[in-house]
Amino acid sequence: MKIAIIGAGAAGCFCAVNLKRMHPAADVSVIERSSRPLAKVAITGGGRCNLTNSFRDVGDLRDVYPRGARLMQRLFRQFSPNDTMHWWEEAGVPLTVQDDQCVFPCSQSAMQVVNTLLQAMRTLGVRIRTEAKVTRIQPTDCGFDVTFNNETERFDKVVVTTGGSPRSAGLDFLPELKIEPPVPSLFALNINDEPLHELTGIVVTDTPVSIAGTKFRAQGELLITHFGLSGPAMLRLSSHAARHLAEQAYRVTLCINWMQGRTEDEVRGLLRSYGQSRRQVTNLRPEHLTARHWSMLLARAGVPESRRWDTLPAKELNRLTAVLTADTYATAGRRTYKTEFVTCGGVSLSEIDANTLECKRYPGLYLAGEVLDVDAVTGGFNLQAAWTMGYVVGCAVA
Repeated sequence: MKIAIIGAGAAGCFCAVNLKRMHPAADVSVIERSSRPLAKVAITGGGRCNLTNSFRDVGDLRDVYPRGARLMQRLFRQFSPNDTMHWWEEAGVPLTVQDDQCVFPCSQSAMQVVNTLLQAMRTLGVRIRTEAKVTRIQPTDCGFDVTFNNETERFDKVVVTTGGSPRSAGLDFLPELKIEPPVPSLFALNINDEPLHELTGIVVTDTPVSIAGTKFRAQGELLITHFGLSGPAMLRLSSHAARHLAEQAYRVTLCINWMQGRTEDEVRGLLRSYGQSRRQVTNLRPEHLTARHWSMLLARAGVPESRRWDTLPAKELNRLTAVLTADTYATAGRRTYKTEFVTCGGVSLSEIDANTLECKRYPGLYLAGEVLDVDAVTGGFNLQAAWTMGYVVGCAVA
């Protein structure tokens, strides 16, 4: 059996290794358009490789998989996050689970993960063909003709693991399939606000962020930057609202609760308790807010820094309460998250068998990873989807 795996990313290479282990006689070729297999894995997690997540704090997969949660729930029955951790430790990569439940190699080196997969492929006899751009997959009566580098080769089965594409045109090499229009996911947002920019580097923990007029909401660490807002809360929000943000040209109104989700009544009560103090408003503030950040919020509420708490007028107290619980900022476009890129969209899940990831229209054609309309928030969830789908397809093909 001659098999082509198109795309030498996490899903493709993991599929190749497991397929060859289960079917040693198979002739497996991994075809990669770039010169470096697993290039994205090498930089994930800041070069430390956030390999998976324990999922201990995940009550509902929809919280971490905005698209594809039902599919992942089904596939985890075949290859779960615990199976993933066991697989890597058996392969000689000891793992550590952080307090936030993100799982990393003990070595803190993504290259250990990359080299382990590459060595396994070499040992098992998987052929890796780099700098080979696939331009067409043509189904035939006895397999598939795959055209790459202006040459065509016949394969019995084909696995597509090319990852996310920022444009639908990036999937033109596939036979006719329903495509959910790809748009970026996991990004920070630009905000043109100089007083905010002056707080660059400040991280506010456990901060709810939402998009005004919608149900899109996320909570976590929020990082103030020289261009706007980033950090886990913003990346999570951008993941869940990826399509809405694209439709709005990344110009929306963000609403921020700087008080870690406390209600307006709770915050007003806290501020009134400060009203018994003769100290200036700058010298008594919520513990989790820095002095610089507090001064900026006072200015946004129109509260003079010279004001004493015991002389704070009701109007100023109400304005400060509103700023602390529902501060709003207009966004001015998006920024990519470092060098990583995740796509919302891809081949529709209606095109595949949910148990094997085989294409319903073209038996013998399989799809795995971000080429499908499956993506996740940060925290190891995207790589877990790649390992699980790669393994499931490997089993199905073998």
